[in-house]
Amino acid sequence: MQLKGGIHHASPIYLQSSRQIHGSASNSIESVSGISSDMDAVIDQVMQNSSELRATNIPGIGTKYQGKVRDTYDLGETTVIVTTDRQSAFDRHLASIPFKGQVLNETSAWWMRHTTHIIPNALIDVPDPNISVMQKCTVFPVEFVCRGFMTGSTDTSLWTHYARGEREYCGNTFPDGMKKNERLQCNVLTPTTKAVDHDVPISPAEIVAQGLMSQEDWDATRKAALALFEFGQQEALKRGLLLVDTKYEFGKDPEGNIMLIDEIHTPDSSRYWIADGYEERLADGQEPQNIDKEFLRLWFRANCDPYKDDVLPEAPAELVKELSRRYILLYQMITGEEFVPANPSIPPSERINSAIENYIR
Repeated sequence: MQLKGGIHHASPIYLQSSRQIHGSASNSIESVSGISSDMDAVIDQVMQNSSELRATNIPGIGTKYQGKVRDTYDLGETTVIVTTDRQSAFDRHLASIPFKGQVLNETSAWWMRHTTHIIPNALIDVPDPNISVMQKCTVFPVEFVCRGFMTGSTDTSLWTHYARGEREYCGNTFPDGMKKNERLQCNVLTPTTKAVDHDVPISPAEIVAQGLMSQEDWDATRKAALALFEFGQQEALKRGLLLVDTKYEFGKDPEGNIMLIDEIHTPDSSRYWIADGYEERLADGQEPQNIDKEFLRLWFRANCDPYKDDVLPEAPAELVKELSRRYILLYQMITGEEFVPANPSIPPSERINSAIENYIR
């Protein structure tokens, strides 16, 4: 197996039969195949050496802002974004997942390279598998959530509101008689704004009336978001996936050009289902098959109170490895390319600092 370098076609992907992890049937998960034994060995090496990219400290390049997953360095006209391996939920750090950061960074970069015919983006360079250098933009205070299916379980999800009897949502009208996970008649945009601790659904008319965006900027970004989503769905279907929903963020560069500025179509920003068998499972009332990453959250819920306990238990190594395998599998399925890991023999902090130093020389 190569380390970070060439590109090869990915192997066929399958879900193996369910296997039990750490004790109870409620924690039983499916182990994915399509990951080579060499890749498994590299994941083991990272875990044994505790060499996940947990945090960064790049001296002398600008102010650092630390988010849940990304460390952002302000260089003035540009920003350096380092995507780490941190896995968070319940507003807590749960674990560090080998190669998660590389998967997210490179998946987004892949999509940005393939969508410039729709809208320009802020990506300038990828000097390291975990690093993106971005043009600094003025961000629109709106998240553009695109949906193609009647699904979801959160407070802002389409199905949650529809199941309550609501037929108008974020300026869209939905007919009676739809069922969960059904494909919508057409893709829709359900924008949200950021509150202190949660997203708030908002209609296009409210966005303009509240002065969050001008009508001209809204029209342009709406068109771009739906075009990106449609293109993403077409490309995903070629690889046996349904792109169910996703979110985008846009901003303006110093010249006033509207640009895509955040991650695009990654496993964290998007929901993907397996296309094969979707119609049959829908007809039978079954949930669509997916490569779910929620099992780690469920394990913590079953073994502690993640909202109240001062100290959380350590995530089981087997769960951490399986989550790493699923991120890598999703990269391969989404891009159609084999995942080539960053060299695990080089400490990640050393690799990151060297890449930035070489870039800004």
